Order: sequence, then structure tokens, then C-alpha cells
Amino acid sequence: MRVVFLSALSLCGAVLAQSSVDSYVASESPIAKAGMLANIGATGSRSGGAKAGVVIASPSTVDPDYLFTWVRDSSLVFKVIIDQFTSGEDTTLLGQIQNFVSAERALQQVSNPSGTVSTGGLGEPKFNIDESAFTGSWGRPQRDGPALRATAMITYANWLLKNTSASNVVSTLWPVIKLDLDYVAASWNQTGFDLWEEISSSSFFTTAAQHRSLREGAALATALGQTSVVSAYETQAANALCFLQSYWNPSGGYMTSNTGGGRSGKDANTALASIHTFDPAAGCDAATFQPCSDKALASLKVYVDAFRSIYTVNQGIAANAAVATGRYPEDVYMGGNPWYLTTAAVAEQLYDALIVWKAQGSLNVTATSLPFFKQFQSSVTAGNYAASSPTFTTLTSGVKTFADGFLAIHAKYTPTDGALAEQFNRNTGAPLSAVHLTWSYAAALTVFAAREGKTRASWGAAGLAVPSTCERNNAGTVAVTFQVTATTVFGENIYLTGSVDALKSWSPDNALLLSAAAYPTWSITVNVPASTVIEYKFIRKVNGVLKSWESDPNNQFTSPANGTQTLSDAWR
Repeated sequence: MRVVFLSALSLCGAVLAQSSVDSYVASESPIAKAGMLANIGATGSRSGGAKAGVVIASPSTVDPDYLFTWVRDSSLVFKVIIDQFTSGEDTTLLGQIQNFVSAERALQQVSNPSGTVSTGGLGEPKFNIDESAFTGSWGRPQRDGPALRATAMITYANWLLKNTSASNVVSTLWPVIKLDLDYVAASWNQTGFDLWEEISSSSFFTTAAQHRSLREGAALATALGQTSVVSAYETQAANALCFLQSYWNPSGGYMTSNTGGGRSGKDANTALASIHTFDPAAGCDAATFQPCSDKALASLKVYVDAFRSIYTVNQGIAANAAVATGRYPEDVYMGGNPWYLTTAAVAEQLYDALIVWKAQGSLNVTATSLPFFKQFQSSVTAGNYAASSPTFTTLTSGVKTFADGFLAIHAKYTPTDGALAEQFNRNTGAPLSAVHLTWSYAAALTVFAAREGKTRASWGAAGLAVPSTCERNNAGTVAVTFQVTATTVFGENIYLTGSVDALKSWSPDNALLLSAAAYPTWSITVNVPASTVIEYKFIRKVNGVLKSWESDPNNQFTSPANGTQTLSDAWR
């Protein structure tokens, strides 16, 4: 009787939690929708000064100043809007979508510190809200933006193709989409700053977004009769898919988010990649990191567990229950806190997984995903479980409760007016950092939709074969010689580090030793990404121990598209 009583008590708790989340979703949904639209110019109530179709990241102007428009954030936000319009959920959004297309078409042509439209400028991460270039120091380029923008616009293009004509799409949307796809095809194998704008390396989220955009771009080009680009897109998509597999950390059992930066690689990057490349037709495919794949579930557990002991708000929570999550455990930005959108992303991946398991009528547990599933049934073993089995019911019920737990945390730290900031305090749960973050509102809407079982159109992830050999040609790099005049004492040497992976991503420990063969001129030649804005500094080490950095500001240059380059500096 005691076992039955405890099970009933547990069930009662789960029902109460579900009811609470149901209420939160019902009340927060219209607030999130209104909050998102309020941040879109020129009619948004919080986006004064922004041109039509321009998405502001946040109306916050101090601590931090987010009154800019990011290509990545704007594209993710408009993917939500386009999905709602094309699915028939909200037919009033067409004007906003048309404004977005016009705004992004204009931004593509704005010369900026990353270059022009033909020399790398599409990798520029953010602009002023009047569509002028932001010329301050920043982590650039960021190569996820063009891929995400292409994906949003391809969704709209496919709707136009069904409801108007191919010629209409070719004349209005295809030129904008093609610019982004050409950029992705040419630069996917070059390093760039990650979605948190802190590490220049290869990034899992970026590669996954690039792969998706090229796949659906090739399909759209075929449908529009633009066959000249199909082969190039398909070839580079296959190469990107092949490279995507290399992020897997078999000993740790998770996808490493970035190839540089000196971190653990446990990062919301992976959950965000999984939900933004979700294809319900692909089942639990691991190659494309579908939400219910064994590698995606294993990565999710490792990521979530990384936050169990570092936030005060997570104290006292059971080891198999939901917790607040942030960007990555080593985060120090604003003190390193949970984020609304990352906590929502965990729930969304779990809801997406449940959608697929229900549709296919079974659930597969592998050695890779076993630790994830043991959270919900400690005795479970690897194997395939049909929907009619008790194990399937136990596991999916446990995952549903787990997912609702993350939304319950989201609800707990959402203020009574429903406003969503960027973060909430790791100790008190109070909202902090940028207020009314547009991405937070968009993330709330997508997780709510996933909880309701809504899916979007397939993008072609089903049945893909990973090439046996990854091809990452070196056409994207150029040889740059760094020279600096510096006098030294015995045992002292000059090293180089900088903003790209080839320069060790600002790591003093891994900095590159220069040759003193032409002393007092020290030099080194490094293959760096072509057509890229790169920052760098020289440092001094005595017997291998860091002594000093060059004084600010950082040195900066734009690498050539081809050939070689020599840079000459004097220590300062």
C-alpha cells in the first residue's frame, strides 16, 4: 500500500505542476506575443526610432545597451512570425513580414566593418536601428546570421510559391536569399564568433544553422528553376553535415559547443541548435542532432547538470528535476546567471522529442542516451520500447513532467506583469540585464507551441547520409606575417594571440611564439580566415610565464580575400 500511496502522491504533484504550467502558458502567451511585436519598428510601442521591419534586441540603453538590431536575433524572431503566418495561426502578420524583407534587403547592402556585400559584410552581426552600420569594436564576423535569415525567408518563400508564383518569388525574395546562401556556401568552413559573441572558433550552433539553410536553399532553388546553384549548395551542405559530427565528445557524452575558447563546451548552444533545426520528418536522427536523438538527449543532460550546483536558485532541487539554466557554466557576464530563453530551450527540446515519440509510436534507448532516461526510470536498459509498453509510458510521462518543470521555473521567475528580461539573478531570481528582450519573448512563444504539439514544415533532414570524408578546403585562409619590433631581456619572448581560432582566441596560455631570428624584430606567419576583420595583441612571457600584454587598444586589420599580407608593428 505504501508504494501505491507514494505513486499516487507523485502523480498528484505532477498534475498540480501541469495545471500551474497550463495557467502560465495561457496568461503569458499573449504577453509574449505583444512584447515581441512591441520591439519591431516602426510601429512597435518600444521600438521608437527603428525603421519598419527592424527588430530591436531590447529597448535597454544602459547596463547593457541593446538598442541595436542583430541579424541573428531578428531572423529567429521573424522565423516565429513567419511560422505563425504561414500556418494560418495569425494572418495579420503579412505586413510585418514584408517590412522585414525590405529591411534586411537594405541591411545586406550596408558597408560595415566586416566588409561590403561582396567582401564579407554579410557576416556583420549588428547594425544601428536606423539601418546604418555599427562601427564600434565588436566580435565579428558572426556567420550564423546569414544562415538564419535565409531559413526565415525560405519559409516565407515556400508559402509565396504555393500561393502566388515562382516568378514572384524569383523577383522579390530570391535575390536576398541567394546572397545569404552564397555567403554560407563560401564561408561555412571559416571561423567566426559564436552566438554569444565571445569566442571566435567553429561553433556547433552556427554549423547546424548553416547546414539547414543550405539544404532548404538547394530545395528552393530547384523549385524556382535556379539550378545553377543547386550543386554547390548540396555539396557544401554535405560537407557541413560531415563536419557537424566532429563536435561530438565521446568521453564526455555531449556535443562540444565551440572548438576554441578554453571552456568545457557545455553550452545552451547545443539545445538551441537542436530546436532550431528540428525536422519532425527526420525522427530521432542523430546526424542532424534531432531533439529526440541519443546524442541530443545525452548532451541535454550534461548541459542541465552543469548548472545544478552553481546557482543558489537551484539549491535543494532533486538531481532528476528541472533547474534554471544559463548560457554555459563558466559564464561571468553580468555575474553569470540563468537566462529565460535557455531555460525555455531545454523544455522545448523535450517537448519536440515527445512529439516525435508519439508520432512514431516508439522510443529507443541507446547506450548513449541511457543516462538521460535513467533519470525517469532507474532500471531502464537500452532497447526499443513500443507505445503500448509500460516503459514507454513511464519514460514519456517522466520527460513531460521534466519539461513542464523547466517552464515552471520560467514562470516562477517571470514578474507578475509577464515582462521577460534577458536573465534572472542566480541568487534571488529577480529579472536583470536587458529588459523586454525580444529573443526571450520569441523563445517563450516557440516553447509554448511545442508544448501544444505544434510542428513546422520539414526542411529536408530525413534520410541524409553523412559523407565518409569531410572536405574543408583551405581556400578560406590566407597567410599573414605578423612582425613587431620589441626589445627583451634574457628569458623573455614575444607571443601573439587574437580574436580568431588561428590566433588562439585570445588565450595567453596557448599564444603563438614569434621568432627572434631578425631581432629586435619578432615575426610569425599564420594562416588566418580570408576577408575577415581580425583583432590581435602581442604579449610578453618570461620563461613561459605571462608577464604583460600590449597596451590597449587591440591591433586590428581585415585579411585579404587571397594572396598574402605582412603587418608591421612596434610594441606599445
